[in-house]
Amino acid sequence: MQRDADIYAGLMSGTSLDGIDAALVAVTQDAPPRLLATHAEPMPRALRQRLLALCHADSANFAELAAAEQAFCKLQARAVATVMAQYGVPASTIKAIGSHGQTVEHAPGGHRGGPAYTLQLDNPSLLAELTGCCVVADFRRRDLAAGGQAAPLAPAFHRALFHDSTEERVVLNLGGFANITWLPRDGSAPLGFDTGPANVLLDAWCQEHGRGAFDANGAWAASGTVDPQLLTRLLREPFFHQPPPRSTGRELFDRAWLEKHLDGGEAAADVQATLTELTAASVAQGITQLLGERPLTLIIGGGGAHNAALCRRLAAHLPRATLRSANDWGWPADWIEAGAFAWLAYRRLHHLPGNLPSVTGAAGERVLGGVYAP
Repeated sequence: MQRDADIYAGLMSGTSLDGIDAALVAVTQDAPPRLLATHAEPMPRALRQRLLALCHADSANFAELAAAEQAFCKLQARAVATVMAQYGVPASTIKAIGSHGQTVEHAPGGHRGGPAYTLQLDNPSLLAELTGCCVVADFRRRDLAAGGQAAPLAPAFHRALFHDSTEERVVLNLGGFANITWLPRDGSAPLGFDTGPANVLLDAWCQEHGRGAFDANGAWAASGTVDPQLLTRLLREPFFHQPPPRSTGRELFDRAWLEKHLDGGEAAADVQATLTELTAASVAQGITQLLGERPLTLIIGGGGAHNAALCRRLAAHLPRATLRSANDWGWPADWIEAGAFAWLAYRRLHHLPGNLPSVTGAAGERVLGGVYAP
């Protein structure tokens, strides 16, 4: 381990709702964060359905909300206990757990004329009780209070891991939604934003058509043909043409959004191919918006990094980009987001800012998250 490094745990449950990712990270002031151990705690089917229902609820049933929150928190505690046991360390070794929580709604532009908000289901007080660890949580709302989008928050971590003074680098996270972080080689402030949907629609379409939880390696998409008319209709969505800062979620890109663009006679595999193309095209559009046609290294993370069909389409859209996996830097593609919240917990305990105003649009740098002692 790095000299004088402290160990932090990071917890992340994304829009895929397939489980909770737990990562142990060694953090020190004079070296990049280092990944020590990981564990993916599967999401029980019943809990996933409850969380999905909350994500699409028009009104809240507080008893259901409390029950889902408690079940989610107990699953988080199990994930932390497992990853600590795997690495062979007790709770007293962990400086803090950085808990993102489960986003149930994200509306940085407000909703129906109301105020801006972002809601993450979480119970850091209970998590501290269950684990015996200090917990840092509620990272997003401080940035929102400062006028920011509250997302994406990982770009500051991307800079700590991947910045290089010899080349332009863009970090691409292909989770439920896709977001990009440009790390200028001259050291100027990173830029980034959500580019649009990624696995959220691809997975939903697979599940609806009995193709499994996700399109393994993009094989189903590769068996279909892109529908150019459908793609054109999808790309007309105003979000794709908004200037940054911008972020999005299930509130816009859900099954109903896709349905209103379908004619009804499309072959299912062709729709999957078109959704894959939509992700690649919108990511490429965002990168080109930032860098033009300059050469760059594209570092790919998130579950979509395993989708070979999607990566091929990205390469076709970005001929001057060199595509590389985050694995090349010792960070497996699936673990960057969980690692980011471990690092953000470190930043909070050291009273250091965790957001990038150049990315979120906040009025300035802010120390993110609340601290819950064990």
